[in-house]
Amino acid sequence: MKALSKMVVVLAVLAAAIVALVWWDRQVEPEGAGTVAATRVDAQSLRDRQQRHADAREGDGQVLYGDLHVHTTFSMDAFVWALPLMHGPGARPPADACDYARFCSSLDFYAHTDHSESLTPRHWSMIKDTVRACNDAAGPADNPDVVAFLGWEWTQMGNTPETHYGHKNVILYETAEDRVPRRPIIAGGIAYNAMRVNSLPFTDRFVGPYLTDFENRDRQFLQDDKRMELASIPTCAQDVNSRDLPADCIEFATEPADLFRKLDEWGGDALVIPHGTTWGYYTPPGSSWKKQLTRKQHDPRRQKLIEIFSGHGNAEEYRDWRAVAYDADGGLVCPEASDDYLPCCKRAGQIIRSRCDDPDSVDCAARVAEVESNYLKAGRAGHLVVADVQPEDWLNCGQCTDCFMPPLNHRPASSVQAIMAYNNPDEVDDDGGALRFRFGFIGSSDNHAAEAGTGFKQVNRHTSTEARGAANELVQKRFVDAAKPTGDPARPRSFELGNTPYNFLQIAETERQASFFYTGGLVAVHAPTRTRDAIWDALQRKEVFGTSGPRMQLWFDLVGADGTRHPMGSELQGSDVPRFRVRALGAFEQKPGCPAWTVDALGDQRIEQLCGGECYNPGDARTPVERIEIVRIRRQQNLDEALEPLIEDPWKVLQCADEGDGCAVEFDDPEYPQIGREVLYYARAIQRAEPTINGAQLRCEFDEQGRCIAVNPCHGDSARTPLDERCLAEVQHRAWSSPIFIRPPAADAAPPG
Repeated sequence: MKALSKMVVVLAVLAAAIVALVWWDRQVEPEGAGTVAATRVDAQSLRDRQQRHADAREGDGQVLYGDLHVHTTFSMDAFVWALPLMHGPGARPPADACDYARFCSSLDFYAHTDHSESLTPRHWSMIKDTVRACNDAAGPADNPDVVAFLGWEWTQMGNTPETHYGHKNVILYETAEDRVPRRPIIAGGIAYNAMRVNSLPFTDRFVGPYLTDFENRDRQFLQDDKRMELASIPTCAQDVNSRDLPADCIEFATEPADLFRKLDEWGGDALVIPHGTTWGYYTPPGSSWKKQLTRKQHDPRRQKLIEIFSGHGNAEEYRDWRAVAYDADGGLVCPEASDDYLPCCKRAGQIIRSRCDDPDSVDCAARVAEVESNYLKAGRAGHLVVADVQPEDWLNCGQCTDCFMPPLNHRPASSVQAIMAYNNPDEVDDDGGALRFRFGFIGSSDNHAAEAGTGFKQVNRHTSTEARGAANELVQKRFVDAAKPTGDPARPRSFELGNTPYNFLQIAETERQASFFYTGGLVAVHAPTRTRDAIWDALQRKEVFGTSGPRMQLWFDLVGADGTRHPMGSELQGSDVPRFRVRALGAFEQKPGCPAWTVDALGDQRIEQLCGGECYNPGDARTPVERIEIVRIRRQQNLDEALEPLIEDPWKVLQCADEGDGCAVEFDDPEYPQIGREVLYYARAIQRAEPTINGAQLRCEFDEQGRCIAVNPCHGDSARTPLDERCLAEVQHRAWSSPIFIRPPAADAAPPG
């Protein structure tokens, strides 16, 4: 009894000491939390940097490169990945995004797009100040060092296909205080709730910092403080015009229609750019972009561009397989496996069958049927219906095995190609025809460490990509392994997503995801000058293209009978045989380290801390372009028409004999006059292969029949994948032009025959 009393006293003293230490820690805010500074450079450094742009201007137009999808540690998820216990780089405030774009990646423009759900009024004010400071430090407005745009990410995650609308970046043209919204508009729902509860156990004030990373406890406390600050902010009234709402409230837009309406209330130019449309780790199986093709949920004035590639993978390609099927009554059915696709519900059944004492028994068959059903009911959390599994056990289920740098669990019905084929004759567009999407294509990074435009070199896997993981065995066991399902490994479990916040480490398949994170893409614009107006105009007219990271150059034009040039993004009407011209240049091969002007501007210590010791540092030689691929997509006649026959990828393959001077080809389409419906064409320029981070994703081992029988994932933690291992594999990087759209005078008439 005395021993028990002594233990109680000891525990009480220990608890009091922890509380006192917590109070003492919080008296000093971590250094750099509020910085909005931007590095200034002297006139000579500015001229040296701009010479790099002059060297890149070849052909009939200037190409400028940017990144319209950049997060800092003001985003809650970015803060978590930045923690040392996740191998993160530490705090990366908005000023770092400006300096990285200018000095590390040497971009011409970037947009600050932190998650709106993470931003308090205080943080939004700091972001606005930083973007203005960046533009001020960048030099004269008629030839700035960089152009910084203000924006945010609208993060919507529905648990069902009917309620899921996905993620969109809102990019604002203006930056002046009286011309931008007083607050970023959030989507609410799962993301909003998750930001305001302790959904990541290691951020707990008493358990996380002291048991797992005592040295960096103050950074974790700041995360907890921010969640409490977010929770204290009231919700804005929903029936009041946005301009009449106070600045210190949270404003919701639960669907795209609400977001467009609120942007209209504010006025001013803004682009809304969808991204991650095929990301399966947050997109429910069975989701489709069909439901967004209405005048209510699509605003063609603002939704002009779509992100085709980012550090989370390639959203381009359509495939006819699905993660879920439906029976005649609309019930969920697990699809059969094919040579190029293994549904994860089928793999769940294979795992359970392998654990049966008698795999051929009736009881085992019942277990297999049950786990397949449970997997489908669990939505994107299906991997939680089998206990005692490792990432390797799932093999390559759910993956697009023949896609270029795909995302985890690719959702083809929401791919860019599917989106571009959809056609809704029940809704009318501004021209009086059937409603359809006419997106231009861009790439961006979606980097969460304030590193805009990370794809210039395949270095620094744990900062240039989102491939993060537990920094030590304690963190792995306490927070990653503890989130894995438990129970009888030979029996199916049940799991259903609700609308309550959940442990992200459970749902997001963080261990398998680490093999599908890349260094990120770029958006390139054809613009006469490096100014805000010129860049914005190019984005508006869709004379833009995306790349998978390297700074390739690409022109794609329709050439009229009179010689008139109609560039990528053009929307045309006619019945003649169209003729096209493509010209492409590979990216400059990179030299190690950083150019002299960067060293002079920042110094070695800052370059190592901010850039990881590597910068955009082009040599004189270009990577050869090996081929040009042309994709042709015919629009549906109605939303029920099958997509696969309409999406011709590739429609043409044009080989290049490029030795570094580029590739130019011409072609026409004699079939177009007989097609009788709108057709769009776009070009892919594909350059010589080079070693690329996570280029082989799960690194399958194949049997003689070509089936994946084992995987070797690139984990985010150092225990299983060394920090200095980049998981390189040969990849042919590419650039995607925006489409050229052509429709006959009777665009909605049925095709002949």
